[in-house]
Amino acid sequence: MTNSPATPIPGPKPAPVIGNIPDMDSQAPVQSLMALAREYGPIFRLELPGREMIVVSSQALVNELCDEQRFDKKVHAPLEQIRDFAGDGLFTARTQEPNWGKAHRILMPVFGPAALRDMFDDMLDIAEQLLLKWERQGPEQRIDVVDNMTRLTLDTIALCAFDYRFNSFYQKDMHPFVGAMVRALAEAGERGRRLPLQNRLMLITRRQYDEDIRFMHQIANELIAQRKQHGDPHGKKDILSAMLNIRDSHTGDRLSDENIRYQMVTFLIAGHETTSGLLSFTLYELLKNPEVLARAREEVERVLGNETPRFEHLPQLIYIDQVLKETLRLWPTAPAFAVYPYEETTTLGGQYPVRRDQTLLILTPMLHRDPAVWGADAERFDPSHFAFEQAEQRPPNAWKPFGNGQRACIGRPFALQEATLLIAMILQRFDLSLADPDYQLKIHETLTMKPHGLEIYAKRRDIVIVKTAQPPVSDTPPSAEPAAAGPETSNGIPMHVLFGSNAGAAEAFAQRIATDAQAQGYVVSVGSLDSAAGQLPTEGAVIIVTATYEGQPPDNARKFVAWLGGLSANALAGVRYAVFGCGNKDWARTYQAIPKHIDQRLVDLGAARLVARGEANARGDFFGDFDH
Repeated sequence: MTNSPATPIPGPKPAPVIGNIPDMDSQAPVQSLMALAREYGPIFRLELPGREMIVVSSQALVNELCDEQRFDKKVHAPLEQIRDFAGDGLFTARTQEPNWGKAHRILMPVFGPAALRDMFDDMLDIAEQLLLKWERQGPEQRIDVVDNMTRLTLDTIALCAFDYRFNSFYQKDMHPFVGAMVRALAEAGERGRRLPLQNRLMLITRRQYDEDIRFMHQIANELIAQRKQHGDPHGKKDILSAMLNIRDSHTGDRLSDENIRYQMVTFLIAGHETTSGLLSFTLYELLKNPEVLARAREEVERVLGNETPRFEHLPQLIYIDQVLKETLRLWPTAPAFAVYPYEETTTLGGQYPVRRDQTLLILTPMLHRDPAVWGADAERFDPSHFAFEQAEQRPPNAWKPFGNGQRACIGRPFALQEATLLIAMILQRFDLSLADPDYQLKIHETLTMKPHGLEIYAKRRDIVIVKTAQPPVSDTPPSAEPAAAGPETSNGIPMHVLFGSNAGAAEAFAQRIATDAQAQGYVVSVGSLDSAAGQLPTEGAVIIVTATYEGQPPDNARKFVAWLGGLSANALAGVRYAVFGCGNKDWARTYQAIPKHIDQRLVDLGAARLVARGEANARGDFFGDFDH
């Protein structure tokens, strides 16, 4: 930052008492903010009843707001209302609330690569139901895209997370949970925009709101009770099983039934509402961009042919992945998130004073249209924006559809896997067209954004789908457990296996290395990287397996990385080591950042590299990379 004089933040003039409420369309608040951003620029100020809001949309300013050393997620007015039914679930909890950290540590591994592989069959099950429905309806049936995608994503998250079937494709009306959820979300949004007196006087609305909350909680409570009574179905370990049974690694506590209920409501809402919007916008963009549609179909035909999709197919659908990410650029279905500064006052961009009591709102649809990043034609749909080479060069924090840092959406890989699978299956089996060739995109807003009135025709293609057997489950790495007993005769050589892992994959790989090494006679120890902060042994070999999270070390590797940073030259002479990195090329700028840093730092400190650094890409053949 510079010492430039403070610059007043522009914005529309507020009216007495009601502030800038007239500048906001209650039916389209995000689109109102986008219009104001076009008028007032990348930062502007609004006065709303009881609060001030600073709206930010340029990459340069957002990049500052994403600095977790200076700013934290704010549970601002809309989320405060949603806490009425989502409580201290992951999305609506404050970072400092104990249940946020506890739930985050417990649930990170259940969205890791091995867990997502286990969920694939359930995702395929629900996708097959949707496509069978389309086949039976015939090519003349007008398909309400948002309705169909909402049914699909609701059924998918419920089955994968809780082994519960809403069976949305077998009934005319949506499950009552959906009606209660939609009404509650809409009312929560409205309550944040009304004067407090208005909310108190709307008695009928309040009664309906309370009843909808009661019903959602009832569904969650029933699922918890059934699972406690009957146990995991078929020995299946799903998200509900993890919440009921896994103890937090820091506190040793399990989640309470109340918090599990809040998490279930959170997953049912966030796990389907945003993904259904993503799928709907993607189909719209494919139909409006025939050259993109043709290239996407060519990839599907090359990768899938006439086979039923397998988990191994998904990483090969590279262009489909780019299409989905470009859709999220133009139409981020969760269109804003808020932060606040840790300090009482600070300066943004070297000139704009902001206070701790203000809401700093990051408006992602305009961030994703910043011409400084995306060029003068930022409104154009162009999946090449997300080719790895382009994404690798992009400035940080220019694309934020899933939030930021430790508070980013935990279900991101789940949503992208589900969306990739469905879009590939649709393109494999159907020719699509707009029911109304003159349809112009309209946006419907609640907590999220979705197309309004989008209808299509789906004509079955002349293709016979061949079912292929899935590879055995044993292909996945074992879960973290003590290394198996080794041979009777030890070779006496120590091997120290250290891991940095939030989602569980790096720890599972570390355990697998330890098991194999012990079977070959090595004297093996396994621990987190932080357990080795302060000293690395010079006897035997040190094997390091670690991931990267938003460019930062995993939680259990932060002390180790900081310790390495403070050592002087040749401090680790005599240490012999190897590094294996777990990563995901979705995060192109920071792919393998921590494994690379540790590997280079060890060399700089005089340690001897035994073999070249290995790496696994979760967007590729993750487990195969490790085996090779």
